[in-house]
Amino acid sequence: MAEKQEHTDRSKAWKPATTLVHGGTMRSQFGEMSEAMYLTSGYAYDSAEQAEARFKGDLEGFVYTRYSNPTVHMFEQRMCALEGADAARGTASGMAAVTAALMSHLKAGDHVVAGRVLFGSCLYVIENLLPKFGVETTLVDGRDLAAWEAAIRPNTRAVFFETPTNPTLELVDIEAVCKLANEAGALVFIDNVFATPMLQRPMELGADVVVYSATKHIDGQGRCMGGIVLGSTDYIEDTLHDFYKHTGPSMSPFNAWVMLKGLETLPVRVERSCSSAARIADFLADHPKTARVFYPGRKDHPQYDIAKKQMAAGGPLVAIELDGGKDAAFRFMNGLEIFKITNNLGDAKSLVTHPATTTHQRLGPEGRAEIGITDGSLRLSIGLEDPDDLLTDIDRALSA
Repeated sequence: MAEKQEHTDRSKAWKPATTLVHGGTMRSQFGEMSEAMYLTSGYAYDSAEQAEARFKGDLEGFVYTRYSNPTVHMFEQRMCALEGADAARGTASGMAAVTAALMSHLKAGDHVVAGRVLFGSCLYVIENLLPKFGVETTLVDGRDLAAWEAAIRPNTRAVFFETPTNPTLELVDIEAVCKLANEAGALVFIDNVFATPMLQRPMELGADVVVYSATKHIDGQGRCMGGIVLGSTDYIEDTLHDFYKHTGPSMSPFNAWVMLKGLETLPVRVERSCSSAARIADFLADHPKTARVFYPGRKDHPQYDIAKKQMAAGGPLVAIELDGGKDAAFRFMNGLEIFKITNNLGDAKSLVTHPATTTHQRLGPEGRAEIGITDGSLRLSIGLEDPDDLLTDIDRALSA
């Protein structure tokens, strides 16, 4: 036991790359090197008394995979070590994480303030789902600190935003908004998927709860759905756990195993994608066919100072706007060979998305215009291909 505790203490000093290979690992009596995949729905007990004790919470152990599972637990522990969180719950998808995180905390009569630029499904939760249960919501321009301050009320229980935003790559000043929310007694929920845990640490800046779509960079190869909610022990155990246990947004053990394998290579993948994204953003900014380029790592980004303060790099995504609207955007997309047209992101393959007709189509023209999405807007998710090949592919498609 002492040897195990010493190892645990040493692991707290590990750098992220080491944590993502070794953190949270539990080995069976067989001493397997790769994490074991526990594909089981239930667990056997040595006695009726043991079963009773586990259900009462008097004895640690697994009860049912909808509640917890050894492979999922390893993924949760590894993410906690990386994020600096006390506890976590793996979920079936990123949207399961967002929905469970907010709905477990809120009740009728509560109020939520959210950034107005959100992924389409997140916007649905804020604008459509929560009000059905008596929760009031207010959307604000996330860039405007005065707007956050004016929107927070005595009954504001949660503040929710993503930064960088999807798909316009606007930034929210995490530390400043957290200070406002915490002074009002509201919890801050941040979707950190675009920055990844390698580039941005919201909890170190005051956030209470961080959510990820593990489907994106954490898996990183477009294989499995998954999500995770990270927070304090009080929030995870006392607020989220019963909601999670009884409503069933749990992550499958197989998907958790895939995510564990993805985490091992997350640092090198994010570093490569960011390096290529920076080159591509510079190339596009100088290209005559490009109207505007948005990349947090460039000095011409309107919130470059915030990016330098809270992000370790510019990120693996680039947003652009082409003159000529939908027709120009579609011709560009159809002219690409290496980039694949999809609504996903965070893959080893480079991807291109037209938000106006896919991820944000439900907003309508006026709603999209309000948050800066035009018919010529495109989101590029930069993968692991040779950046020279990607630049050639983009240049050829722009000439179309």
